[in-house]
Amino acid sequence: MSKPLFEGLRVVDAASVIAAPAAAMMLADFGADVIKIEKPERGDMLRILSNMPGTPEECRNYMWDMDGRNKRSIALNLKTSEGVKILHQLANWCDVFITNMPYPSRIEFKATYEDLQITNPTMIYASLTAYGELGEERDRKAFDQLAYWARSGLMDLMREPGTKPTQGLPGMGDHPTAVAIYAGIVTALLKRERTGEGSFVQTSLLANGLWSNAAIAQGVMAGADMERYRAATEVPGVTMQGYQAKDGRWLQLNMVRTEQLLSVLFTVMGAEDLLVDPRFASMRDMYMNRREAGEAIQAIIETRTSAEWMELFDEADLPVNLMAIVDESATDAQVIQNRIAIVPDKDSVGVPLLMNHPVQVSGVEHVPVTSSPRLGEHSEEILSELGYDQNAVAELIQNGAVATFPTDTS
Repeated sequence: MSKPLFEGLRVVDAASVIAAPAAAMMLADFGADVIKIEKPERGDMLRILSNMPGTPEECRNYMWDMDGRNKRSIALNLKTSEGVKILHQLANWCDVFITNMPYPSRIEFKATYEDLQITNPTMIYASLTAYGELGEERDRKAFDQLAYWARSGLMDLMREPGTKPTQGLPGMGDHPTAVAIYAGIVTALLKRERTGEGSFVQTSLLANGLWSNAAIAQGVMAGADMERYRAATEVPGVTMQGYQAKDGRWLQLNMVRTEQLLSVLFTVMGAEDLLVDPRFASMRDMYMNRREAGEAIQAIIETRTSAEWMELFDEADLPVNLMAIVDESATDAQVIQNRIAIVPDKDSVGVPLLMNHPVQVSGVEHVPVTSSPRLGEHSEEILSELGYDQNAVAELIQNGAVATFPTDTS
């Protein structure tokens, strides 16, 4: 195996929950030495997410297994001056410092970019906020369901007209945002390689939510008539909606976009009468009468199972898709063959199948997965690397500045 791409890169994960820590995990997957700073009492909230309402029940701590892997943990009490001192030592030691601490906390701990770059001018400081680095909302706290999903307008748009807005899924905005943070860090590392200069990298959950919603939001910013848009989309186009088969599964016809493909679709469905119906004579006619066309298609689709329809559509080379259910992902051959999920090479990882992050580069291998660390598992080891001897470490533990829990099972 070749040398990991980021071997020797020192990263401090001074963040919590999903988005920023997941970006650190991506760096760790490519060989970076990632030190995770956690509160001594309970550690990162990410450790308990698998047991919270709204997530699938499972005895394994699967969220922590996924996003905490390949890191080392130090339990640091930032309410003590000694703890803050160690935070600064780690920041001075690292190449990349990742944080989503609220700004009031950063100011209190003197852990803003302006503070830390004085002694480490070549560091990459990656900052995640909920709503951005400027403005009245800079200090507001929020999870992705608020800032990414609700605040961006996605929550309002992603629903049937007249229905109640739907809550997002756990981490739905966090994991895409992690990729944006990672991209910013890697861009800054390339800049440092070429110029020798450090960088302040920043993104927000709001920015990533609006980016996900950019096809609509850009229309707004271009002056589009949103009242007209909402009226036009109240009844979706014929191929822009799902159709439920006899077995309850849903089919998506979104890629059937030409009159030729529509003709093949209706022929396979045995709906030649729709081809000669003057209401559906052209794509424009079909759109103008989309409610009636949709109802006619639904009446036919519900006469067969989804498997029967997919066999017929595949034989005709029609780009129709079966809507997946997440229950199938663990046995989905496409997922496994493309390493979207991987089998860990160590039983200690805790889960039989592990979600991979979506960045894959030829010739850049992932390091073998190591299990997510126990809270404070590496506190003494990290302090030793910073130059503390055994007596100094024991004093820090006794004073409550640092905690170590080598027998912790979380």
